Amino acid sequence: PQHAPAHPNDGVLMKIDFVSDIACPWCAVGFASLEIALARLGPETPVEIRFQPFELNPYMPPDGEDVVEHLTRKYGATPERLAQSRAVLRERGLAVGFVLSERNRVWNTFDAHRLLHWAELQGKQWELKHALLKAYHTNGENPGDIDVLARLAAEAGLNPETAREVVLSGAYAADVRLQEKHFQQLGIHSVPSVIVNDRHLIQGGQPPEVFEQALRQIAAEVDNVPAN
Repeated sequence: PQHAPAHPNDGVLMKIDFVSDIACPWCAVGFASLEIALARLGPETPVEIRFQPFELNPYMPPDGEDVVEHLTRKYGATPERLAQSRAVLRERGLAVGFVLSERNRVWNTFDAHRLLHWAELQGKQWELKHALLKAYHTNGENPGDIDVLARLAAEAGLNPETAREVVLSGAYAADVRLQEKHFQQLGIHSVPSVIVNDRHLIQGGQPPEVFEQALRQIAAEVDNVPAN
């Protein structure tokens, strides 16, 4: 990553909750934009970032659905309109260095969220989030496939066999559901939603400049708060 998250004990200036779904293309664009913004802020602005779960399609069957059929039914858009939207997304992705390829299917992402929860406990959540977004949006892979998840865990520096055990055991399901419910109760109903220091909300796959300006303003406010 361009700007690794700070350890919680490193004098963190900003805590960022990045609420998103692996299946959300604007989340991939937003994450890439946020990384650029954090790189511009530099290490003098210590940041702790956590990726929080959100499912766009919580009832998606394990074998997924055809992407055009799914989006047409969900949003009522014509194939032509969908093609236009995807072209805009690809351009926005390329502008921040993320490749969005054509995909044939939409997949269930709950197991991937469980694995991300485990990866956070291992200090590798950032790396796994990267791998998952690339696998889904660039390579068109199924983030619910256990072989894919084990391979991505290894790419992120995690033990692939332990990753398999996490997926097969159903571990962290209750934790993920609890986090999903928490952010829904806070009023988060679209993603990406970036919550800074539990107070400031930045929504959507914003350009790096928008993230940078907002984070600089928040950092300045934190710097100006007198110590007790």
